[in-house]
Amino acid sequence: MAIHVERRPRVLGAAVAASLALGALAAPAAGAADHGAGTGAEKPGPTPGTGSPVRVNQVGYPTYGPKKGTVVTSATRPLTWTLRTADGTKRAGGVTTPAGVDPSSRQRVQTFDFSKVTDAGEGYTVTIGGKKSEPFTIGDHLYDTLRTDSLAYFYHNRSGIRIDKDLVGARYARPAGHDEAAPHRGDTDVPFRGYGSDYRRNVSGGWYDAGDQGKYVVNGGISVAQLMSAYERTRTTPGAGGDALGDGKLRVPERGNGVPDILDEARWEMDFLLRMQVPRGKPYAGMAFHKVHDKHWTGFPTRPDRDRQPRVLRPPSTAATLNLAATAAQCARLFKPYDPHFAARCLDTARTAWAAAKKHPKMFASDKDSIGGGAYGDRHVGDEFYWAAAELFLTTGENTYRTAVLGSPLNGDVDALFPRGGALSWSATAGLGALDLATVPSKLDHTRRAAVRATVIKAADRYVSDSAKSAYGVPYAPKGGAYEWGSNSQVLNNMVVLATAHELTGKTRYRDAVLRGMDYLLGGNPLNQSYVTGYGERNSHHQHHRFWAHQLDPRLPSPARGSLAGGPNSGLQDPVSRKKLKGCAPAMCYTDDLMAFSTNEITINWNAPLAWVASYLGDVEHMSDQRR
Repeated sequence: MAIHVERRPRVLGAAVAASLALGALAAPAAGAADHGAGTGAEKPGPTPGTGSPVRVNQVGYPTYGPKKGTVVTSATRPLTWTLRTADGTKRAGGVTTPAGVDPSSRQRVQTFDFSKVTDAGEGYTVTIGGKKSEPFTIGDHLYDTLRTDSLAYFYHNRSGIRIDKDLVGARYARPAGHDEAAPHRGDTDVPFRGYGSDYRRNVSGGWYDAGDQGKYVVNGGISVAQLMSAYERTRTTPGAGGDALGDGKLRVPERGNGVPDILDEARWEMDFLLRMQVPRGKPYAGMAFHKVHDKHWTGFPTRPDRDRQPRVLRPPSTAATLNLAATAAQCARLFKPYDPHFAARCLDTARTAWAAAKKHPKMFASDKDSIGGGAYGDRHVGDEFYWAAAELFLTTGENTYRTAVLGSPLNGDVDALFPRGGALSWSATAGLGALDLATVPSKLDHTRRAAVRATVIKAADRYVSDSAKSAYGVPYAPKGGAYEWGSNSQVLNNMVVLATAHELTGKTRYRDAVLRGMDYLLGGNPLNQSYVTGYGERNSHHQHHRFWAHQLDPRLPSPARGSLAGGPNSGLQDPVSRKKLKGCAPAMCYTDDLMAFSTNEITINWNAPLAWVASYLGDVEHMSDQRR
C-alpha cells in the first residue's frame, strides 16, 4: 500500500515575501548579456544568460567514468565536435547525436560522448560549430576538495560558537550567534508557553537551517542523519576508507580529540536535538519541540551575533519527535566506541522519543506557522515512524522495533520508500531507514534483508532509467515535469540511492548515473550553471543567506566554497524569481540572486547529500587507484 507523502516548501507567507521584495536587488544574473540559450528551440519565456551552448561538467570528468555533454542548437542533423587540450591540440573528435527538444528546458539539443579519452589533463574544451565549452579537467580525485568544502559548510553555520578565522579565514570568521551574550540570552534561555505551561529551555547549539537563522528539528534530522551515514558507509562498505573523514582531516575546532571529525560535526547538531526534547514533568514529556527561530523574520543582512530579535520555541510535533528518535538511535551506535556515556544518553533519548510519539501519533505542526521561520508542516508521519523504528532496531536488535518495521505499510513498497521524483526529503524520510537496513549489519534475517536490498536496487534502476532518458543525464524525473523547491537536493538524494545500489551490487551503471548527476550539478545542465560555489567557471555565488550577503553589501562575503544552491523551482515562490523567470521551462527556473529564495536558497539538508555523494565519489576514486 503506497503512502502519499507531501513534500512542501518551507512556507514563508505573504508578509515575509513582501518584506523580501522590498529588499530585492536589481543586479542582473551573471552573464545576463549573453543569451546563449536562445540558439535552441525554446517557447517564449525568459532568456537568461547561459554562455556557451556547449554544456559540460565544468569541474571535470574522472578518467574511469563516462564523459558526456550536450549542445543547444537549432540544427537537426549531427554536428562535428572536437576535444582540445589546453594548448589547442586536438585530442579527439566525432559527431553529435540529435536528441530533439529536451522537455525540461524546451531546448533543442544534441549530445556528444568522449568517454574513450582517459588522458589526464587540465583545460580541456569541446568545440562545436565554433562555440567552445567552459574548460574542464580529466583526471582523478576531482571531488576530494568538494568533500571537505561541503562539510565545512556545517561549521560555518553553527549556532552558539565562535567561528574561528584559523579554520575558515578572516572574511568568514564571526562571534558566536545566539549564545549567552546575545540579546535575550539567545538560545540559552528561550521561553515556551503552551498547554498550560510557562517555562524556559536551553536549546543552544546546532546549525542554522538555511538563509534564515532558525533551527528546525525535521530539517536538522535528515541533515545530521546523512552526515552520520556518510561516516557509517565507510564502516560497512568493503574498500571504503574513513581516513578522509577522520580526526584531524576536516575544518572543525574539535580536531585532535580522537573522534572522527565528521562525527564531531554531527555531535554539534545532535546536542541541540537532544536539548529540544520536552523535559520530564512537563506536558508531552519526551516529545520534541518542532523548531526555534526569531519572533519575526530576520532582516537583511544580519550576522547571527547581531540578531536582536527575541527567540521563540514552537510546540512539539510527532514528526520532530520521530526525527529525534531516529537520529539519536543512529548516534548511539556510532558514538559508542568513542563516548559510551554520550551514546547511552542518545539511546535513552531515542527510546523515550519513540514511546512519546507512539502515545501522541497525530501532533502535527501547523502549515500556517511561518512568521519568523519556516512552517515545516507535515501531516503524514508514517515515513518517520518507519525510519525511527529502523534505526532503533539496527541499534538495539529488539523485537519491538523489528515488528514496527516489518509491520509498516511502507515496508517493501518502493514507491513509498523512494518516490520517483525524489527519494528523500525532510518530509519523506522512510528511505533513510531502508538504506540503513540494506547496508548496516543487523539481526534482520537474510531473506528480509535481501528484500530490502531489492527495493533499493529497484529504485536505483528507475533513477538509472531517468538519467539515460535525459539529454543532460540528470537522474531526476518529477511527476508532471515540474521541478520542486530544492530540486538539486532531490537530484543528490536520488544519487545517494544510486551510489548505495552500486556498493550493494558492484554494477557500474549505478556509479555512472551518479557521475552523470554530478555533471548536471556542475554545469552540464540547461543553464550552463554550476550550482556549487567555487566549482566551475560559472558557479552560483549569490545564494540566499543573512550573513553571506555580498551582493547586498560588498563588505560581506559571498557563500563559502562548497555551498549548494537549491536550483530550478517551477513554483517561483518569491517576488524576484516571479519577476525574472515568468514562463520559464522547469529546468530554467533559476536565478543566482540573493533575494530569489525559492530558487537560490542554501540549506543544511541540501549540503548534506552533497557531502555524502562527494565522500562516496572520493572513495570510488580511492578504490580505482588500488586496482591499478
